Amino acid sequence: MKLEGAYTALVTPFAQGEVDLDALRALVERQIAGGVHGLIPCGTTGESVTLSLGEFEAVVRAVVEQARGRVPVLAGAGTHATRKTIELARLARSAGVDGLMLVCPYYNKPTQRGLEAHFRAVCEAVPLPAMLYNIPGRTGVDLQVDTLARMADVPSLVAIKEATGSVIRAQQILARCGERFQVFAGDDALTLAVMAVGGRGVVSVTANLLPEAVAQTLDAMLAGRWDEARERHLRLVPVHDAMFVETNPGPVKALMAEAGLLRAELRPPLVPPEEANLARSRAALAAAGFALGDGAKAGETA
Repeated sequence: MKLEGAYTALVTPFAQGEVDLDALRALVERQIAGGVHGLIPCGTTGESVTLSLGEFEAVVRAVVEQARGRVPVLAGAGTHATRKTIELARLARSAGVDGLMLVCPYYNKPTQRGLEAHFRAVCEAVPLPAMLYNIPGRTGVDLQVDTLARMADVPSLVAIKEATGSVIRAQQILARCGERFQVFAGDDALTLAVMAVGGRGVVSVTANLLPEAVAQTLDAMLAGRWDEARERHLRLVPVHDAMFVETNPGPVKALMAEAGLLRAELRPPLVPPEEANLARSRAALAAAGFALGDGAKAGETA
């Protein structure tokens, strides 16, 4: 399975504390209409660690059913425990996903041998196409290039979401394993740099709000239209920064709520962004020429 382009790390809408499946289906439709290349429910941006097993299955199934095969759906099934990850992966498979996204186990800080054993066990139990997800800032552990290279013999491992924040790391992976694994930028702001050295896509937070702008940027990169890609990407950089003025997905959900796309609800311990930070995000959007006023579109002002 070849993965490339803009894959949206979907937020999970809530209404009065419960998952809002109607809003989720509307978001999926809006994403596909905007031209994104794939969808990832139940990742970090989807507040996956706060979802029950039943909620996880309901979210994944709703996304798969709404997508109707028009774009690939990868479920964020990774957890801190191998057995639980396998359980979620099996639920995702039963819901009809095209693949999995597997984050490095968090908090317990496994060794490199432990990471390898974990991913091998999950892929053996549920051999769906899988994108690994390395984000040391969230997990407390860093999947090293040597470890990734040792797993090149696992046929279902097809990609890695590289979210160390280092283009050097992306280059190292591409130099060592670029013919074996598709490399995705795990940070919107680094998309151009990662794609320029051979990456094939981005797992995007910004695309939740601006799917068309992100998708068109990736279309230009994949087609080798680098002048256009650079212009589009640089326009989006302050918007990407605006999504992280506080912990993700707080800012993007707040802006989506202002655009009329969902309710501004987060699951504790996350809380809504402070107004001063949210004002910075609004200003960044406006300065880049994007408007929130037209609810379902949240499109360009000009």
